[in-house]
Amino acid sequence: MAKIALVEDDFVLRDFIQLNLSLEGYEVVCYDNGALALQSIDRLTKQDLIILDNMLPGVTGIDICREIRKTSEVPILFLSAKSDTPDRIEGLRVGANDYLAKPFDLEELLLRIQTLLPKIHALHRIGEMWVDLENLRAMNAAKDVVYNFSRKEISLLKLFLQNDDKVLSREEILDKVWGEDVYPTSRTIDNFVLTFRRVFEKDQKAPAFFHAIRGVGYKFSNKG
Repeated sequence: MAKIALVEDDFVLRDFIQLNLSLEGYEVVCYDNGALALQSIDRLTKQDLIILDNMLPGVTGIDICREIRKTSEVPILFLSAKSDTPDRIEGLRVGANDYLAKPFDLEELLLRIQTLLPKIHALHRIGEMWVDLENLRAMNAAKDVVYNFSRKEISLLKLFLQNDDKVLSREEILDKVWGEDVYPTSRTIDNFVLTFRRVFEKDQKAPAFFHAIRGVGYKFSNKG
């Protein structure tokens, strides 16, 4: 389920978009003003897509987009009553991926969302790092490659990402990643997790993401 942040001060339009995106299966978090969105910048950048009203009072969509682009490449779709070319250019110049003028057709909005989302489905953020699942690599905020994963490491990482904040037993991990016909030791999992900690954790002795659950297995938590 893709996660979408919607920043829109018009409550009628906001409720309309949220309802229809939810019906499409998206998980939507809403902000009704720019200041609140800016205060939640860390949560915003963890979404798969941000739909951003350009003409917010006070803190504008341009302000928010510019701040997001300091640390994140999350796709941003501007919605705006301003449809003039200079306004579209300004939105794209500060880092937006697309620009849709109001009023708009719902089907067009959904199609634009679908166009933007596939670009990031293979990318997942863990802390300050990005994981490129298709190309088996970890990248920093500047998109420099810092580690190349093996396919088995990526398989385990996918399992953790799909079970965010859930405890996985060693038996379940071995079965889903290695299969019933392969018999690695549980120490193999430990070694893989140690690698993940070296790549993603600021403090390996006090991990924020990859937690060992004594006597059970591991829990990956990407809520920070």
